[in-house]
Amino acid sequence: MNGWNGKILEIDLTTLTHKAYPLDMEMARQFVGGRGLGARLLWDLVGPDVDPLSPENVLIFTNGPLTGTGYQTSNRFSVTTKSPLTGTVLDANSGGFWGMQFKKTGFDVMIVRGKAKAPIWIEIKNEVVTFHDASDLWGMRVFALTEKLGQNNNKRNVLCIGPAGENLSRIAAIMNDRERAMARGGPGAVMGTKNLKAIVVEGNERPDVADKEQFKFMLYETRKLLAASPLTSQALPEFGTVVLMNIMNNIGALATRNHQQTQFEGAEAISGEELTEKYLVKNAACWACPIGCTRISKTDKVEGEGPEFETTWAFGAQCGIDDLAAIIEVNSLCNDLGIDTISAGSCISWAMEAFEKGALTLEDTDGIELRFGNAEAKVVTAAGIRRIHEGPIRRTQALRVALE
Repeated sequence: MNGWNGKILEIDLTTLTHKAYPLDMEMARQFVGGRGLGARLLWDLVGPDVDPLSPENVLIFTNGPLTGTGYQTSNRFSVTTKSPLTGTVLDANSGGFWGMQFKKTGFDVMIVRGKAKAPIWIEIKNEVVTFHDASDLWGMRVFALTEKLGQNNNKRNVLCIGPAGENLSRIAAIMNDRERAMARGGPGAVMGTKNLKAIVVEGNERPDVADKEQFKFMLYETRKLLAASPLTSQALPEFGTVVLMNIMNNIGALATRNHQQTQFEGAEAISGEELTEKYLVKNAACWACPIGCTRISKTDKVEGEGPEFETTWAFGAQCGIDDLAAIIEVNSLCNDLGIDTISAGSCISWAMEAFEKGALTLEDTDGIELRFGNAEAKVVTAAGIRRIHEGPIRRTQALRVALE
């Protein structure tokens, strides 16, 4: 099928049934890639009047023709749905290993419909689909759940939601491979409203390549390009995506204090160079990626992947905070709860500006001085994350709309 398996898996959670049918290859050609194919399928399946948190909304997981082939950076996959935050098309993508493993189950696309009567999780092994009771898993955080369901890179991969998705937070993420996030727009809430806790995949199929010799040649040539680029051969492997912090700051393009400034005086303290020097344990990489920009970082309290540039910016410059350890720890908390770090940091920075300008009071924030650059950075940001996870800050309608 030249990179495609040629099959769609459709799951109905209301009836706990599933079926497989051929992928329209002309559609796949015209709307190439996981994002294009997912957007087209959503157009066909979900009308403008559908409530994003109703059973009529769908979750569409899609791969592109390169996923699972072994081509460098061919690990990514997409989820497409109607966003509960914006009411329009949501597309989010993620790296790691899950997308490759799903492709190896024999499918290109998975469409999830309906709503289960009680919490469930789904297991897919080489086209065999099994529904499992997830009542005892409901309420579990992402890290413990991922381990419990048997996450094993290259063999068995877990995609799930945390408590934020269960609570229908409109900035809830879908997490895969423990610390990878499909976020922005609330896909985790869509998964939560369907009572779907997790999807676990195992497979051993590999998609065919039309011209294996040409494929090998292109693989060789693009590897040379990656090796020749200072960004992909040096900067990203050594400092991760947070290498962008000083670059963006120096050119005056680093949004700071809820976009009130474009440069942050504390950028150096939260840079990729600082992360590498003080907190890096080792590098890691997604499947089939020779760049290896993933950071495994450690503080006195947490150890895990990240943070990426966007997270470090959102909780750092955007909140006026230059405490890198606090950012690493809040990143871990967000991942464990299943919250989009970019949206969370942006919401907190908005609340900080609102507090400083008098729109929010200590009564609204439970006595927390929600100010930019507060010395108690860990308290401020962690309190904000708990607020987003548990519910909106009282009294303020604008913040309620943004966070609940």
